[in-house]
Amino acid sequence: MTGEAQSRWLTVVGIGEDGVSGLSDAAKKAVASARIVFGGKRHLALVDGLATGDRRPWPSPFDAAMRAVVALRGQEVCVLASGDPFFHGVGVTLARHVPSCEMQVFSAPSSLSLAAARLGWALQEVETVSLHGHPIDLIRPLLHPGRRLLALTSDGDAPAAIAALLARIGFGASRLTVLEALGGPDERIRGATADRFDLKDINPLNVLAIDIDSTREARILPLGFGLADDLFEHDGQITKRAIRAVTLSALSPRRGELLWDIGAGSGSVSIEWMLAHPSMRAIAVEADPERAERIGRNVWTFGVPGLEIVQGLAPAALHGLATPDAVFIGGGGTDEGVIDAAIEALRPGGRLVANAVTLEMQALLVGRHVELGGDLATIAVSRAAPVGSMTAWRPALPVTQWSWRKP
Repeated sequence: MTGEAQSRWLTVVGIGEDGVSGLSDAAKKAVASARIVFGGKRHLALVDGLATGDRRPWPSPFDAAMRAVVALRGQEVCVLASGDPFFHGVGVTLARHVPSCEMQVFSAPSSLSLAAARLGWALQEVETVSLHGHPIDLIRPLLHPGRRLLALTSDGDAPAAIAALLARIGFGASRLTVLEALGGPDERIRGATADRFDLKDINPLNVLAIDIDSTREARILPLGFGLADDLFEHDGQITKRAIRAVTLSALSPRRGELLWDIGAGSGSVSIEWMLAHPSMRAIAVEADPERAERIGRNVWTFGVPGLEIVQGLAPAALHGLATPDAVFIGGGGTDEGVIDAAIEALRPGGRLVANAVTLEMQALLVGRHVELGGDLATIAVSRAAPVGSMTAWRPALPVTQWSWRKP
């Protein structure tokens, strides 16, 4: 072996339901020559007769640290994966522990690529989501009429569960296509609408395609900031729609960032932050236990299960939380210690936005603006409302907002 070849001790081979027949000659050689071959039991069965090395199924529960593989560094090891190893696959997990210069990878088409090919859908125009091991509520933000969605599922029960969810929230007319065991001898494609879904004995290896249709009453989560207040469950403790839109604009979400939402109330700000992009992260801190539970319910109805809820009083509840890229203080900020803790925790370049309606909180924000700079603004919103037989503007409480960027 050359030095470069010797350094690439780990081979990752994507394999489809067609088994060995679908592998390239180079991939077949890698499987056959490996001293140890890892994979799921199904994968190992597919290479029976080709693999000559020690075949080792993944442990249960699955070890995300890949200790068994990493311990064999320098030996000839092959890992089998489903389809494209770097599309929601084991290759992603391996790459966290093994440098790419130590791997060679042979990819096969992902199941989503095969599904798009069967349906004649342009993959770049389709929303995709992995529900494998994740809550089906993740599809909620993607449900826009006229769009198409491909979902990787966990098992044969998932399509029926997704159909029931769609029917319950106003998307019952959506056309569902279940694509089972794609690329193999047991491939099967069947369809039904969500509200009349009656497919049985679905293969656990399936992709669900959804042509999205809806009623006028469907729960559609629009893009952009400032979702309607009545989409949220709340007790009145909510950053109102117009103020929330301005607040999120000031927070300036960027992909992959973490928000602390202190005094979260209904969780509306952190939920909209999470909806901005799948990579967004947020921690909602709320002292009131009933409100914390309410945030939890909103988390599921908006399809953002990754939002973390901390029930406790700031600043004590902030101790030990991951370093934020942005902080919003919407309630409970009259304690000087909350603002101090937020400023201390923010990473350099991080943004802090605090809203106030009371004179006491306004005084704090004015003082911080004098001390630290930033932007200070008053936001006033009035809405038309009846006055007797006529109509007049009814003003809401003005909100003072301080936004600041940490040097």
